[in-house]
Amino acid sequence: MFTLNQGKLAPLGASITTAEIKQQPDLWAETYALYKDKSSDIEAFLQKLSERHDRVRVIFTGAGTSAYVGETVLPYLKEKVDERKWDFLSIPTTTLVSNPHQFLKADFPTLLVSFARSGNSPESVAAVELAEQLVKNFYQITITCAKNGELAKRAEEDSNNLLLLMPEKSNDQGFAMTGSYSCMTLTALLVFDPLSIEEKLTVVKTIRQMGESVISREDYIQKIISADFDRIIYLGSGSLEGLTREAQLKVLELTAGKIVTAFDSSLGFRHGPKSFVNEKSLVFVFVSNHPYTRQYDLDILKELQQDDIANGIYAISVDGEINYDGNTFLFDSEALSIPDAYLALPFVMIGQTVSLLASVKVGNTPDTPSPTGTVNRVVKGVTIHEYK
Repeated sequence: MFTLNQGKLAPLGASITTAEIKQQPDLWAETYALYKDKSSDIEAFLQKLSERHDRVRVIFTGAGTSAYVGETVLPYLKEKVDERKWDFLSIPTTTLVSNPHQFLKADFPTLLVSFARSGNSPESVAAVELAEQLVKNFYQITITCAKNGELAKRAEEDSNNLLLLMPEKSNDQGFAMTGSYSCMTLTALLVFDPLSIEEKLTVVKTIRQMGESVISREDYIQKIISADFDRIIYLGSGSLEGLTREAQLKVLELTAGKIVTAFDSSLGFRHGPKSFVNEKSLVFVFVSNHPYTRQYDLDILKELQQDDIANGIYAISVDGEINYDGNTFLFDSEALSIPDAYLALPFVMIGQTVSLLASVKVGNTPDTPSPTGTVNRVVKGVTIHEYK
């Protein structure tokens, strides 16, 4: 797909999605440049909150893929940031809007970090309005791909709302979020990670090379998709567990549910969900770079291999001291120092490519995958009820 011209992609209904997956490594470089330009503003904004309040609750929020941004970055940031000052949570807007009384506390200073491709989803706007209504000391960081979206407009001239716009091309025009997810994830990490700006640049350069490697090895992924399967399972740990939700959603979206999916943590999968595995299953395990966590990812790979039920079992991994001895999409060992949350970006490109190829295989059109129109690029039909 990545080597085909528009004349061949257009009849497949795949020209937009293919281009948007392929361009991500370049978008990450642009994302870093945007972050660097705003780094002084970001530092000043966070310093202001730190000086005003002893502890600030930080809520990462969004709907669907945008919510999975928070789930991907949360475990890593909870490890790296001083939680005596910053209380990190990841709560989807769909949960905040339906249950604001459970999460929005009047006397707890709160920073709402909104992730949004368009910024126009009803829940995204409602989550902000509810927080404004319920929280006395309320602040926002708006991370969005659309400068003309409702969330971006609301951030204008609001000193308590820091607007961080993503690269223009990250505002995916295809149905599924691809570059928007990876750029917003990278931005959240760059904003809150205590690494130096030089160290962050080194990380970005490495994951760009990994992303380009995914594009160049499409043939390997195509061989996987050529198998006889009707279900896909993603497993991972920590930040890579958050990634499993995004990876499986891409399959559901782009195949319109013709291929069913499951996701779980590497340890949690044994506790019932493993019942989902049959002879028409493909299982992908995102393998952690952390030497302790990595053991659990390798354990479930070995167990699934010994079960000998699934049609295909694949590790997505960086070359380490200990590796899976079965089928592996392997990255060079020089990436072994990359934290899992950043590793999620090139890893998700594999998941996106799996979904793209699977969509074409089942006769769907990746750019417009919902044949009934009941699922939309920007969610419609939501009634926001008044909260009293």
